[in-house]
Amino acid sequence: MKVSFIEEPLLEFAGGGRHIDPKHGVWHFGPADVSHPSPRVVKAAIVGTQASIDGFRAWLDKCSLGIGAMPNTHLTHLYIPFPGFDTTLGFRSTVNFTPRLTRVIPKRRLDGLEGLHPKRAVANAVEIYDAELQSLHDEPSCDVVIVCRPDNLNDAALSKAPKNADDVEIDGSRADGRNSGFVADFHALLKARSLRYKQPIQIVRRNTWDPTFKDPHTGRIGANQDEATRAWNLHTALYYKNGGVPWRLSRDPSDLSSCYIGIAFYKSAASTLHTSVAQIYNQRGDGIIVRGGPATISKEDRQPHLAEEDALELLETALQRYRAEHLHAPARIVLHKASNYTPEERAGFNQAANNERLALLEMLWLTNSETIRLYRKGQQPPLRGTFLTVDEDRHLLYTTGAIPFYKTYPGHYVPQPLGIRVISADSSPDALAAEILALTKMNWNNTRLDGSIPVTLRTARTVGNILRHHDTDAPASGRYAHYM
Repeated sequence: MKVSFIEEPLLEFAGGGRHIDPKHGVWHFGPADVSHPSPRVVKAAIVGTQASIDGFRAWLDKCSLGIGAMPNTHLTHLYIPFPGFDTTLGFRSTVNFTPRLTRVIPKRRLDGLEGLHPKRAVANAVEIYDAELQSLHDEPSCDVVIVCRPDNLNDAALSKAPKNADDVEIDGSRADGRNSGFVADFHALLKARSLRYKQPIQIVRRNTWDPTFKDPHTGRIGANQDEATRAWNLHTALYYKNGGVPWRLSRDPSDLSSCYIGIAFYKSAASTLHTSVAQIYNQRGDGIIVRGGPATISKEDRQPHLAEEDALELLETALQRYRAEHLHAPARIVLHKASNYTPEERAGFNQAANNERLALLEMLWLTNSETIRLYRKGQQPPLRGTFLTVDEDRHLLYTTGAIPFYKTYPGHYVPQPLGIRVISADSSPDALAAEILALTKMNWNNTRLDGSIPVTLRTARTVGNILRHHDTDAPASGRYAHYM
């Protein structure tokens, strides 16, 4: 065994500025695309009750002027102020609302959800909001729709929530890449409905803007995050959904152009078949969604797998979509999958690479089922970036852990290493691990630097959780902004 440490990867921001932390990078340099025609005005529609609309807009006005950091903390690198959403600093953008894009839902309609079974209440709420989304579909001056979630929905019981929203098991997804449990919450169902419309939606809860709000079902008051962090996360999502690039992976000019593909599986709500979904990322962070064919559960390992021809078709379709989107083909593909690769899958992926004249194809199996743990002296867990080589093809990477830049371990649970099984690769294990560490930062819903899993698998699973509620044959947006 060999233990080493991988330095925190740099991200790239405006003017080529680089920093390890998303918030600090945007603060000091601005978003990565600020020198290009950037979305300086986010033309937003808003849907909700009048009280929700008024409350949320008042909070956004407050955010535009800046939000102070969490008071009385010595963790000044972890908790930093929000600089404001203004054309002169931070994201160099503003949010613009117009009366035409304001869709008020009468309070009595949402009050009618009270007393219904949670499943029925969610279904009725989705119908109410979907009607408003449909009316906004053809509005030419609308970039993103902000949805103020009903306060009285109790849909938590309909899903098996993980103990930690940043664990490998997210959005009802198991470590093998399948969606476990029945997830039919308002967020997933409304997102599935919105795939037919051109504008992505941003769903917000009342405790985002109202610190005095008491959840009628849990009794919890306020939000889990400090106000500045909430402002950072929300405005990053709005910027990205408006077509912006908040930050990108840092790349040496001599590096091959690379594309990263996460493969996950989900169970369609209409059938027992598991279907594959791929989330494609380039080094800019642009995401493309590709739906694959059916998958079956193997008798050998009880995991979902693709037939050879379906693996071939999935990767060929992904490469064709990539070429259509970026007008060039990547020189290198890295596949991330949360289950092992069968000989049939390897053959299909390799044949697709040959058909598309791909220079390099690397296949990694990422798992959270490793039993080996590392410990440091004292109270702190291992450093994020700690890398253990067990043998030539088996490695462990701590993507969460103590972070020297933050001067703390910012998690709530004992960190677990991410297992990296090298199925086929030309790059060194250290280089592959460094890429995975960098890809954990490419999450537009979270501006902390320590995501637990790479965005490839995280978003493929998130997409699967939404597509399971979408008709298999119905068209669906290929932009990741519609799913996050």
